[in-house]
Amino acid sequence: MEHREEDVRLGANKYSERQAIGTAAQSREKDYKEPPPALLFEPGELMSWSFYRAGIAEFVATFLFLYITVLTVMGVSKSESKCSTVGIQGIAWAFGGMIFALVYCTAGISGGHINPAVTFGLLLARKLSLTRALFYMVMQCLGAICGAGVVKAFGKTLYETKGGGANVVNVGYTKGDGLGAEIIGTFVLVYTVFSATDAKRSARDSHVPILAPLPIGFAVFLVHLATIPITGTGINPARSLGAAIIYNKEPAWNDHWIFWVGPFIGAALAALYHQVVIRAIPFKSK
Repeated sequence: MEHREEDVRLGANKYSERQAIGTAAQSREKDYKEPPPALLFEPGELMSWSFYRAGIAEFVATFLFLYITVLTVMGVSKSESKCSTVGIQGIAWAFGGMIFALVYCTAGISGGHINPAVTFGLLLARKLSLTRALFYMVMQCLGAICGAGVVKAFGKTLYETKGGGANVVNVGYTKGDGLGAEIIGTFVLVYTVFSATDAKRSARDSHVPILAPLPIGFAVFLVHLATIPITGTGINPARSLGAAIIYNKEPAWNDHWIFWVGPFIGAALAALYHQVVIRAIPFKSK
């Protein structure tokens, strides 16, 4: 028991998320020193309880995210008149609001990613190890599957007849339209994540208070308003996978690749843009 407590005390500091969403931008230190990039592999993480508790936090957060958001979608789909429900705006608020709440709650434990695309973007920026990134993605996908499964358990017939909240390219749009919407939507999200959690920005603009989960949640809200009519808005491969697996009908799988390829391309572009253009890290001046 004594060794376990020591592991928790030291592990949380040694192997914590290097740029936790909602925490990195809160520093009041005006002097800034560029943190070292994360190692590709950190074997010591696998021996730390903080590593596993972070994965559990990602699982629970993604579970709750799918539960609330897909249940909201089902409520809107059930109503004959959209005026009697929260409507598309309400769905967008459900997604954005849950991201705000969950990032706020889990930032200090796992970094509050709740999205494989966000994890992928931070991995490319060397903010976390490949080991941690893969673990997060697995736990996020498992949490999403369980969250959608609970929604289906509440009403199997409704779930199966109303699409199960699965992402599809809607009628009137092409696969290219859907892919483009997912790329740009994820770019907006991951770019906001980088900007809201940039410790250098805190050092430069220490007089400007910022609560990172707020702009991140608001970005999710706005992207949903724009792209729900096109794809139902994925921008989160775990969210798309969880709904597709539990719904498990042909429409959910026809264009499922779009909801992985699009978000990962968008996240990669956001990471590149932030590192090269916004931060200008490769062009340091002496």
